[in-house]
Amino acid sequence: MSHVVNRQSGFTLVELMLAMGFVSVLLLAIAMTVIQIGNIYNRGITFKDVNQDGSSIANELQNSIGQTVPFDLTSPDDYYHNDILVGGRLCTNKYSYIWNYGQELSSTPMNPNRNVFDGSSSEIHFVKALDPSNEYCKDPIKKINPDGSIDLLDSGQHELVIHSFDISSSSTSTDPRTGQTLYNIVFQLGTNGNGSVRLDSGTYWICKPPSESGSDPLYCSINQYSITARAGNGPI
Repeated sequence: MSHVVNRQSGFTLVELMLAMGFVSVLLLAIAMTVIQIGNIYNRGITFKDVNQDGSSIANELQNSIGQTVPFDLTSPDDYYHNDILVGGRLCTNKYSYIWNYGQELSSTPMNPNRNVFDGSSSEIHFVKALDPSNEYCKDPIKKINPDGSIDLLDSGQHELVIHSFDISSSSTSTDPRTGQTLYNIVFQLGTNGNGSVRLDSGTYWICKPPSESGSDPLYCSINQYSITARAGNGPI
C-alpha cells in the first residue's frame, strides 16, 4: 500500500515579516519622494511670484517715470518721502506710488505714520494712485483714496512686500540738450513670513538660513532689483 503525503507550501512568519518590512520601506520612500516633489513645486511657485511681481513693478516704474517730466529729488518734499522703518511715497507728477515695508506690516501695534486707505481696512503693500498734483507727497500722512488706486502686490497666494526702496539722481544725470534725467532705483521685494526674514548689513534684507530659528526655506524668497528710469521721454 502506498501512502500519498499532502504537503501544503506557504510563507513562514519570518518571510511575512520581511515582506511587510520591505513594503513599508517602499511606501515610506514613495511618500517622502512625493513630499519632496511638493516642496520643490511650492518653492518654485514662490520664486515665480517674486520674480514676476518684481519685474512687473520694475517695468511699471520705468514706464511711468519715462512718460513724465523730470522731478527734482533735491527738493524731496514734493516728490519723495521714505521712512525706512515704515514705508514711503514717490510722486512723479502723474502717478504716485505708496508702500509700507514688510517689517511695518508685521508689527503690532500699527505705526501712526503707516500708509493707509481712507475708509478701508485693506493693507497697503505697493499702491499706484492717480495723483497729477503730487498731493500724496505734499502731505505725507494723507490717506489714500481707494478709488482710482490699485495695489500692485495685493494678489497671489504669498504675501509679497517691499522690504527696502531707494531712488537717487545726481547732478550729472540730466542731459542739458534733451532735458532728460536718469534715476537709479533699487528695491527689495519678497515674502514676509512670520519671523523668516531679517535685516543684514544695514538695510539689506535676507531670508534666515536654515540654522536660524524661524527660518522658512520652503517659502521665503527675497530679490533685489536695480533699475534705471529716464524721465522726459514723452508727454505727461
